[in-house]
Amino acid sequence: MDLQLDHQTAVVTGSTAGIGLEIARRLAIEGATVIVSGRTATSVDAAVASIQASGGRAVRGVVADVTMAAGADLLLRDAGRVDILVNNLGIYESKPFTEITDQDWIRFFDVNVVSGVRLARAVLPGMLARNHGRIIFVSSESALSVPKDMIHYAVTKTAQLTIARGLAELTRGSRVTVNSVLPGPTRSAGIEDFLRSQASDPSAPAAAIEAEFFATARATSLLQRMIEPGEVASLVAYLASPLASATNGAAVRVEGGLVPTIA
Repeated sequence: MDLQLDHQTAVVTGSTAGIGLEIARRLAIEGATVIVSGRTATSVDAAVASIQASGGRAVRGVVADVTMAAGADLLLRDAGRVDILVNNLGIYESKPFTEITDQDWIRFFDVNVVSGVRLARAVLPGMLARNHGRIIFVSSESALSVPKDMIHYAVTKTAQLTIARGLAELTRGSRVTVNSVLPGPTRSAGIEDFLRSQASDPSAPAAAIEAEFFATARATSLLQRMIEPGEVASLVAYLASPLASATNGAAVRVEGGLVPTIA
């Protein structure tokens, strides 16, 4: 399927690994000009090389910390016109509620919420003026099904849903859309350490630890396995496409049926 992304410029935050890297890869393969962003030259250069090796036709990297206003400005200056903004940057951790400090709350909001707000605020006026654009927030199933050991993370993910829906209301009657996607537990570089921290036997084989996690911590999952980053990227690429022009203000799930509701 041709997603009709030629001549589109896409900015993907947190795109040097995991879901962000696969989103950037898929958009580039589909013909978009993609700007990869990360905080170190080593990680950015590696991501760009990986995407180019996969057939991405136009991709470049920008070293910028978009949790800071100066970093966001640097990224946007390099990008120029932004047709697609994917706010993927995010952090997570497991921590008892009573141990989550004020600084933890502020840090999670700065990274998971404010960074995306800052970029969306900058690019939305231009999209509306051109009557074309896509803004996508990568949220989480935790926005709807709150893990008791990740309450601060879940709150930031719920906030993203609210922001995305609110921004979508500002696009009424235009060809600009704002949506969010809700991945479930997704395989990433740090996920094995996270799963081992949750396991009854941290020394068990990785497959056994993953099976235990889904049997206990994520028992409602219908997949009963980790989602692959490319599976999330496929949905994001579709929402970024002109083919998804009738999808606006939506929170689209790619969480393997973990949330047991049809709403």
